[in-house]
Amino acid sequence: MKVLAQNKKAFHDYIILEKIEAGIVLTGDEVKSLRAGQSSLIGAFATIRNGEVMLVNCRIAPYERAFQKDEDAALRNRKLLLHKRQISRLVGDIAQKGITVVPLLIYLNKKNFVKVEIGIAKHKNAPSKKKEMRERDIKRETDRDMKAQR
Repeated sequence: MKVLAQNKKAFHDYIILEKIEAGIVLTGDEVKSLRAGQSSLIGAFATIRNGEVMLVNCRIAPYERAFQKDEDAALRNRKLLLHKRQISRLVGDIAQKGITVVPLLIYLNKKNFVKVEIGIAKHKNAPSKKKEMRERDIKRETDRDMKAQR
């Protein structure tokens, strides 16, 4: 599995309740651009329109050697491929207050297909972020102390 893009901010801003693997509809130039590392998941999210899951605000830059370079297509909505049962479960989850669907990773699977790992997430509030950072700092300090004692 080769990671092409990662949404690190999603892990910081959200509590990830569940992860789902989805396919994505792309053009050939977009796949080449992804392999070159020209993508960003910052501010991206998934919505459901007309029974289809769409990835919004995912930037995939135009491939530099493409015949037609269309800057407007870099931020276009892209369809995510899921089973109907998964989509209906997502609809039920999104109906709950405070639940969103965010992309976590774009990667190549074993068969070299581009996949998106989406997460069903709940937004963290400020105190929980501070508590998490405090716990991380304490863990880091104890690890340092344990290493120094060896």
